[in-house]
Amino acid sequence: MTRSRMAVNRRRQQALRQRHVPQPAAITPSWSGSFWLLLAASLLLIWLLLQAAPALASDAARSAAQPAAAQMSAQAAACPAVFHQQMKQLHSSKILNVCDVVNGHPVLLVNTASHCGFSGQFADLEALHETYKDRGLVVIGVASNSFDQEAKTEEEAAEVCFKNFGVTFTMMAPVPVKGANAHPLFQEMARQAGAPRWNFYKYLLNADGKVVESWSSFGMPDDDDLAAVLAQQPDKS
Repeated sequence: MTRSRMAVNRRRQQALRQRHVPQPAAITPSWSGSFWLLLAASLLLIWLLLQAAPALASDAARSAAQPAAAQMSAQAAACPAVFHQQMKQLHSSKILNVCDVVNGHPVLLVNTASHCGFSGQFADLEALHETYKDRGLVVIGVASNSFDQEAKTEEEAAEVCFKNFGVTFTMMAPVPVKGANAHPLFQEMARQAGAPRWNFYKYLLNADGKVVESWSSFGMPDDDDLAAVLAQQPDKS
C-alpha cells in the first residue's frame, strides 16, 4: 500500500471515530426554574392565608368574647330580678342597665319631681350619697310626672337637680311610678311595700332586691337604717 493511500485511510478512520463519539449535552442552569417554582409556591401560600384570615379573625374574636360573655351571664344571674331593667338616664341619650348601676349593692330608690315642695330633699339625698357611697350604698333618683309636678323638659329637670342642688347620684328620665302604667321597677315596689302616694317616696332595698324599709315624702333614712342594710351586703373581697 502506498503512503498516500495509508494517509487517506487514517483520515477516514479518524473521521469515523469522531462521528461516533457522543457530544456533551448542553447544560442549562437550573436556578431559573427553581426561582419560578419558589415564587409560585410563595404566591399560593399568601393567597391561602388571605382566604383563611377572616375565619381566623372570627375564631379569635369568638374566643376573646367567650370569657366576657360568661362573666356577663354570671353577673346577670347574680343580679336580683327587680333590677333587670333598662332605663334612660336623665337628660341623656344613654340607656343604663340598672343591674350595672346597682352592681350587687343596697339601693335607696326615690321617685322625684322638680317642682314638688319636697324638692329640697335632693340636697339631703346627695348628702347621703356622699356619706355612704364608699360603703356601698347606691342612690337612684327616678324623675316622674305621675303627680303632675315634674318639669316639662328633661333639660329643666336636670337643671333643678344637677345645677340647683348639686346632685351627683344616678338620675333616671321620667317614668310613671303608680297605677297600671307604672314602670316595672315601681310595680315591684308597689308589690313589696306599696306604691308611692306622692313625690319623694323612698325605698331601701338590700343587695337581694328586697325592700327592708320605706319612707313617705316626710321621712328620710337615718344612719342606723343605712348601717343595718350595709352590714348585710355580701363580702366581695
